[in-house]
Amino acid sequence: MLSPKSPAPQHAVIELDDFATSSSPSQRLSHWEAAEPLLSQSNSPAAGSLLKMRATMPRFPKSKATWLLSRLQTESEPGLTNAQLMLINHDLKPVEPQRRQWTAWSFIGMEFVAGIFCLRLAWWHALICILIGYSVSAMFVCSTGRIGAVYHISFPVVSRASFGIWGSLWPVFNRAAMACVWYGVQAWIGGQCITLMIRFISPSFYTLHNGIPNLGTNTRDFVGFFIFWVASLPAIWFPVHKIRYLFMVKSCFVPVAALTPFSWAIGRAHGIGPIVKEPATASGSLLAWGWMVGIMSPIANFATLIVNDPDFSRFARKPRDALWTQLFTIPIGFVVTSFVGIIVSSSSKVIYGTAIWNPLYLLSQFLLDDATRADRFGVFVIAAAFALAQLGTNIAANSVSAGTDMTALLPRYLNIRRGGYICAIIGLCMCPWNLLNTSNNFTTYLSAYSVFLSSIAGVIICDYYFVRKGYYSLKDLYSAREGSPYYYHFGVSWRAYTSYICGVLINVVGFASAVGAKVPIGANYIYRVNFFAGFVISSLVYYVLCWIKPVPATSSVWSEKGDEADGAFSVAGIPCDDALDEENSIEMASIAEDKRK
Repeated sequence: MLSPKSPAPQHAVIELDDFATSSSPSQRLSHWEAAEPLLSQSNSPAAGSLLKMRATMPRFPKSKATWLLSRLQTESEPGLTNAQLMLINHDLKPVEPQRRQWTAWSFIGMEFVAGIFCLRLAWWHALICILIGYSVSAMFVCSTGRIGAVYHISFPVVSRASFGIWGSLWPVFNRAAMACVWYGVQAWIGGQCITLMIRFISPSFYTLHNGIPNLGTNTRDFVGFFIFWVASLPAIWFPVHKIRYLFMVKSCFVPVAALTPFSWAIGRAHGIGPIVKEPATASGSLLAWGWMVGIMSPIANFATLIVNDPDFSRFARKPRDALWTQLFTIPIGFVVTSFVGIIVSSSSKVIYGTAIWNPLYLLSQFLLDDATRADRFGVFVIAAAFALAQLGTNIAANSVSAGTDMTALLPRYLNIRRGGYICAIIGLCMCPWNLLNTSNNFTTYLSAYSVFLSSIAGVIICDYYFVRKGYYSLKDLYSAREGSPYYYHFGVSWRAYTSYICGVLINVVGFASAVGAKVPIGANYIYRVNFFAGFVISSLVYYVLCWIKPVPATSSVWSEKGDEADGAFSVAGIPCDDALDEENSIEMASIAEDKRK
């Protein structure tokens, strides 16, 4: 078998290129005689036939399209087959030690959330729901994050172990679509921050004439959104292991800015307001289900982060760096920020006569008052901090995730950076303001997608922790040859897809109720716990199917072999069975050599 790393075929290609372009028959003969000893070094009949065919066929100039595609190819090691080029590039391979620069502090961040008082709960009920919901979310996040932290691989590669080499493309596409939508939503919220900042510079901007009445928004808000969208583009350029500096700046600047309206509202209202004294208006089963929905809302909010945490944890220096910080800072951070939001909103009821839950609306209302220039500058600084928070969230949770997924969908031509820019374009074109016109539309959308993502998470977590007991054959995750432990049947795992479909089906009827259809009350109750229902059903079905018909490459005891990623990782040595793949290996080696020259 011809080895892709063998120097003989590479030299032979160069010699035969000269031979094919020679003008005289005698010169061609001399080139062929010079190449013949090199060809004789290979024992592969396919390679010999291939090189002889290349020697006798005329050379044609490359078209512009072929030249462009060759220039767009991403960085990858030389000598890979066609199948391998569909499975790996620099951004998909395990992270080498030099890029594992994320420490425990890199995983600490802070975001703002609103209360869930629409469920008619008391303020302390809402805080408990947030604490429980985000604690459960943190456990799910750490469960998937450990896989990335141990093997230093991203979510698309992790999903290959359970769904199959090619079967993983559907879960990856699912998550990429969700990330693109979230990018647009977060960019729109960031645009609201920019609008407030512009109003500090030019108060007349608030009454800007609306030149796009049929677009579903107005010129003022669209300008803020577009400025934020453009300002986010440079941040996408930086590699993932470098953006931790953005989070460090964010973690220092944003908390101070968050406490400023907190102290201002209490001082202006001369107290914390009446909301903290109001009891719950729900009781009985309505109160119980209100609690359940309140707990499920944070989990639905974290559905994408639950499956994509390996995209970041793979850059951790040690597995524990991605464990304890996320396990505790996620629930604590959200409880603290929610408490701040509750107090500020309660105080706003005293100041303005109605509770304002959105901090940006509160800042906007403050600008409408007779604010001094110093007060207006304070609003500018707070809005800038909120914009920075949105930028960090958008880059971490959306553009990197979408970029990683798109890399797996077309690794030969896409990397994380290119995928991130595609995500930004989709986020702009999807008109996110339409999704945010009513909170019910957005909540329904979130719940719908958490159904799909919960089933994916159930299969992956069950496969890693209970079926394989932490064991992955790392190189086989990049192999599409038949007989590979993750190739299954034509690259697709029927066990994983059966489990995935079962996890989705349990919630389908309830989702119909969420969009207005009349369904049995039992289905509605199941849908209220949709993430748990999808996760539990998919994981149980997967475990039973693997017990009935075991999968290959498992361990009877807990066995994590992450040290395989610590050395120089290469998949070029994996055997290939196709002569065309051998031809591609030779050609890619020649292209790589030309680029180095």
